[in-house]
Parts: sequence; structure tokens; C-alpha cells
Amino acid sequence: MNRYSRHIILSEVGQKGQEKLSASKVLVIGAGGLGCPVLQYLTAAGIGFLGIMDHDLVSISNLQRQVLYGSSTIGKNKAEAAKQRLQDLNNSIKINAYPEKLTHKNALQLFQNYDIIVDGTDNFATRYLINDASVITNKPLVYGAIHKFEGQVSVFNYQNGPSYRCVFSTPPEANEIPNCSEVGVLGVLPGIIGSIQATEVIKIILGLGSILSGKLFYYNALTAESTLLTVNRSENEVKKVLENRGNFEDTPIEFYCEKPCTDNSYDEVSLQEVFKMKNVQFIDVREPQEQPVIEYSQVTAIPLSVFEKNIDKVDPEKIKIIFCQIGVRSIKAVSILKKHHVGNSYSLKEGAAEFASYLALKNKN
Repeated sequence: MNRYSRHIILSEVGQKGQEKLSASKVLVIGAGGLGCPVLQYLTAAGIGFLGIMDHDLVSISNLQRQVLYGSSTIGKNKAEAAKQRLQDLNNSIKINAYPEKLTHKNALQLFQNYDIIVDGTDNFATRYLINDASVITNKPLVYGAIHKFEGQVSVFNYQNGPSYRCVFSTPPEANEIPNCSEVGVLGVLPGIIGSIQATEVIKIILGLGSILSGKLFYYNALTAESTLLTVNRSENEVKKVLENRGNFEDTPIEFYCEKPCTDNSYDEVSLQEVFKMKNVQFIDVREPQEQPVIEYSQVTAIPLSVFEKNIDKVDPEKIKIIFCQIGVRSIKAVSILKKHHVGNSYSLKEGAAEFASYLALKNKN
């Protein structure tokens, strides 16, 4: 009673409303910039059963906006690190951590165990996958997205409302829209958008107010302006998803975008994964003028601008771990190697900062 007293004294919530929150089950996909505030406020609100899914590891560049983590959690899985922090925030609820990647193989079974799905991801392939699994399992989907100083929120698949595909029926081309690691993001922005997502989850559970179904909320942090757009359900888009339900688990990831908006995470490795590897060649594809320069005897410097002309410097017998400043150009370098049929090549997530962490840990051990 004391923990939730400020909820209970709200006439619109009361004891019965708090009991609804305690009986609800919410799955949050992605424990990054958006997932952190969503998870914090849903935990504090007393959501009885909370699922956290994220296969990524905490890196130092996350700490600017991912407020569940600290220096002590760098290198740890985000889902597990978030669970530990959230259990301290509220030890009266049940939290499940899934330190794995969402795929067409595990999505349907996982979604069946929850009442509401929250999308806190940052790539289009996964967003379409989450949408389709939500439509097939008939689960409301609370969507959020951020870009530099702007964000948007909507609720999809709620009481026969629109789905994500109804609004974004045409996926972007591969690498057409840059992510946060390429263009940056204002640190407080995911806190604002994620808090609105958490609000929509609570409103759905309690049946309060006007749900953002059939609406797309847009916010601009630079102007403090917001816009509410009306969106309509497309029966054709929903029908296409439902017709594929029988083949859902056998559908390749490319289906979820229909265009080649490739999920590059298959070509990326984390710091934790690198530590397990042997016979590795590290390749720095930054330009010579970039700072700071990492001095390490096992690093081969091949700037991306001349990478294709210097593939002979790549050792075909070793596992290639490629890094740049933030992890964008390294993915392009991996693509070049693929084109030349050079295998065992991976981009290091978070770039040079993560490689510096690798060296620090290696020297420490």
C-alpha cells in the first residue's frame, strides 16, 4: 500500500487499478535508450510480470542516454544488467531477462506469454518482425522511435486499430536512414519518448484516457512542439501478415522488410564475443588524421577510403575484427570483404571506444 499509495489515491486508479497493474504481463524488446525509461517506470508502477529482451552488451557510449546502466555494467548483457537494477527498484514484481536476439523462431512463443509488447528497438527489420508477431498473436504493440532531436510514439494492433505496416508500408532502402550511432541523439530524448511509451502501456492496462491507437504522436525537442497525426488501418497490410502465419517461423529475416533493409547485427560482434576468439586480425578503417590513434602491434590500419585497393593486407587465414570510430564504416568494410568472398569478417560494435575497452581489459587480465 505504501509503495503504490500515490497511484491508489488517484480516483481513476484506486486499489482495483493497482491490482490490474500487478496482474499484467509486459514484454519490452530492447533495453537501450527507449527501453531504459520504459522499464524503469513500468517497474516502479508495479507491473507484475516484466520481460526484458536484448542480446547486446553495455558499452561506455550507451551511458549518455541509457540510464539503467553505469560504469560497473560495461561489458555485461543489457537484459541481465537491467534486471539486476530493476529488482533493486522493486523487489515485489517478477522480471524475466532474455539475453538473446528476437527472431522469427522465438517471437510467437514468447509473445504468447505477455499481454502487451513494447518496441524499443532501433532497426527496421526487427520492427517489422515485432509488428508481424504482434498481429499474429493479437497483442497490442507500443511503438517508439527517435532520431537526433525528434521522436514518435504510437500504439499498434489495439482493438482492431492500425498496425506498424499500415503506417510504414514501404520500408526504407538499406542504410537509407542512419541510426543513432551515425548521427547522434540528444541524451534526454529517449527519456521523453520512452516515458510516453510507458504511459501508453499503463493507460491500456487501466483503460484510461485516449490510447494512441490510430494516432502517431510526433515530438521535436528543439522547438518543444508536438503533432498528433491520424493514421488508418490497412486491411490489405494486416491480411498479408495473417496469411503468412503458417510460414512465419520459417520466413527469412528479409521478408520483414521486403526491401533489403538488412539487419547488420549478423555481421557485428560484441566485446564479449571477441574475447572468446583466437587467431584474430584487428583492422582499423579510420582515416589517418582521426584521433585518438590506437597503438597496438596487432592492429592493421587500412583506411576505408583505400580499403578495397588494399585487401591484400587482410589475412584470409584469420578472423577479421574491423573497427572505426563508431561502427558504421566497419560494417561497410565487412560488406567489401564479402563482395570479394573474404569470410570470417566482423564489425566491432561501438567502434574504437569498444576496442579501447578490449585493450584495457586485456592488459588488466
